[in-house]
Amino acid sequence: MAASTSMEWLYFVAQLATLAVLLTVVHRPLGDYLAHTVTTTKELRVERGLYRLIGVDGSSEQSWPAYLRSVLVFSALGILAVYALQRLQEFLPYSLGMPAASEHLAFNTAISFVTNTNWQSYSPDVTFGYTVQLVGLAVQNFLSAAVGIAVAVALIRALAARKSGTIGNFWVDLTRITLRVLLPLSIVIAIVLVAGGVIQNLAGFQEVQTLAGGTQNLPGGPVASQEAIKLFGTNGGGFFNANSSHPFENPTAWTSLFEVFVFLAIPFSLPATFGRMVGDRRQGYAVVAAMAVLYLVLVVAMTAAELQGAGTAPELAGGALEGKEVRFGIPGSTLYAASTTLTSTGSVNSMHDSYTSLGGGVALVNMMLGEVAPGGVGSGLYGMLVLAIIAVFVAGLMVGRTPEYLGKKIGPREIKLVSLFILTTPTLVLLGTALSFAIPAVRADVESTSIWNPGLHGFSEVLYAFTSAANNNGSAFAGLTANTPWFNTALGVAMLLGRFLPIVFVLALAGSLAAQDRLPVTAGTLPTHRPQFVGLHVGTVVVVSALTYFPVLALGPLAEGLS
Repeated sequence: MAASTSMEWLYFVAQLATLAVLLTVVHRPLGDYLAHTVTTTKELRVERGLYRLIGVDGSSEQSWPAYLRSVLVFSALGILAVYALQRLQEFLPYSLGMPAASEHLAFNTAISFVTNTNWQSYSPDVTFGYTVQLVGLAVQNFLSAAVGIAVAVALIRALAARKSGTIGNFWVDLTRITLRVLLPLSIVIAIVLVAGGVIQNLAGFQEVQTLAGGTQNLPGGPVASQEAIKLFGTNGGGFFNANSSHPFENPTAWTSLFEVFVFLAIPFSLPATFGRMVGDRRQGYAVVAAMAVLYLVLVVAMTAAELQGAGTAPELAGGALEGKEVRFGIPGSTLYAASTTLTSTGSVNSMHDSYTSLGGGVALVNMMLGEVAPGGVGSGLYGMLVLAIIAVFVAGLMVGRTPEYLGKKIGPREIKLVSLFILTTPTLVLLGTALSFAIPAVRADVESTSIWNPGLHGFSEVLYAFTSAANNNGSAFAGLTANTPWFNTALGVAMLLGRFLPIVFVLALAGSLAAQDRLPVTAGTLPTHRPQFVGLHVGTVVVVSALTYFPVLALGPLAEGLS
């Protein structure tokens, strides 16, 4: 048994080391390319055509209220478009004979994909035809990811600016990020996935021979193309209900590791973009170091919990194998699960509901940190920068100085906006979970229809659902039946507010910082690129984010693990 566990750890370390090498290789090139994309003055012909089509001056700059209005209007139109496609599905080509989605499911799904959450209360392969999947969901995978990166870039511009009233142009950022970064690299990723065995076709339902000698009726579909941007944009909505545990989406152990690399690539590279745009690469290295420390600790913690496998059956099996694919094993499953919950990807190659109570608790903590290690595309970086501002504020209080970050004073206005940012998600998570059990009629429905595992684990399932929704993750404890009017509506609202309220506060913060001049470095300036600040930054993330949820964790996974 000890030898088996040792081999599992060796396999885990080998995968983690491979991933670290790949991310190190792409960190600076991809980060620099993103920085060049959003700062160059050269426009492509197709971009100029799009600007004329939508009536945008590509050379103009926007104030933060104008930038915010553009984000909100664009996202609202996206929600309406995806909702309409679902409700009209039966009249669309390639619908595969599937009916329209219900009002509450269409509402939830439209918000889910526009907010980069990709929460799925349904089985995709038997609910939506190819037109809805491609024209509605896959398109939003590109656009929602581009919105997240654009907001992060706006905050970086503000930190680099000197007495500026503008933070860029949303329409230019959106267009460039989509056409120059997400689209071409997703094509390359899709080709690699096809080479690895992921399917890509427009075939309908077909009878497939199983390994056990039976048959199963399964659809084909444009899976590789959707899988590529689902991962690269940290979206997470699978083409099939089993997501990346399905062999059509994720056939082998090497494709699984490749998928982890793909959805970590942009979040771990954006700090390089930050360092280049503010003119000090050391600042970017400090941010990515804080991300990496948190990532490593939490990935190892989840793997240890699953390999230990507390309980009679897991101990006899040599680890908690329930809900995990044999072709990935425990190390390949926990590496994927921890990575997907530490970003906003939400994709799964194993069922998180079957994890040990402590392993599932780590998945919850990963999201409760605010998904900043490294977080979603764009959202992870701006979350880390907000927490860096809190860190310098705390340091300033300790030494009795006005806090500064990159030459920008952190005053009452900035701290109020930062405070609202960090309070938004916990409020949504805790309120949504509480209302699910506090309202008698809702509780009766939840307990009779949605929860199949009553008791502590059932509570954890509901807590996980609202944590995933409010943090725009999209993964789930699969034992919860969430396709009900209450959960579709409540989780939809949590996703909507969890995405756009923080964006409001980030862009308002960007406007406040951009209006300031950059102060010169003095002997009393707190260095924010050294190991001491990295440690302070990590400590701030843990204290400000994770400890907020400790009481509710004690009611769910911690209580279950100790029972």
